Amino acid sequence: MAKSKTNPESMLPLTPAVFHVLLALASGERHGYAIMQEVDESTEGQIKMGPGTLYGTVKRLLEAQLIEESDERPDPHLDDERRRYYRLSGVGEQVVRAEAQRYADIVKLARGKKLISKPA
Repeated sequence: MAKSKTNPESMLPLTPAVFHVLLALASGERHGYAIMQEVDESTEGQIKMGPGTLYGTVKRLLEAQLIEESDERPDPHLDDERRRYYRLSGVGEQVVRAEAQRYADIVKLARGKKLISKPA
């Protein structure tokens, strides 16, 4: 049986935790702790994702097939073999792009209402 094509917009809106995990993986594979660090850095500390939130989110994203576990591992001498690495799936990339576009549309609307100014 062929898989039905998923409409990324049908999965929106994403929770902040899901969006930030997908954003962290948009630039490449990461293990859990690196995802938490990326979220903290990219939000300038405004969002701190603890292990419970992260791994609950990762579990749901794996079940929804928005991310997948990577079989590739760095050199064992440079990394802990217990770490699991994750990457976006094709559908996951489509979904995070659709959510980013949704946010861009909201920003455009807010600018049109003079709620925020255009970047310098």
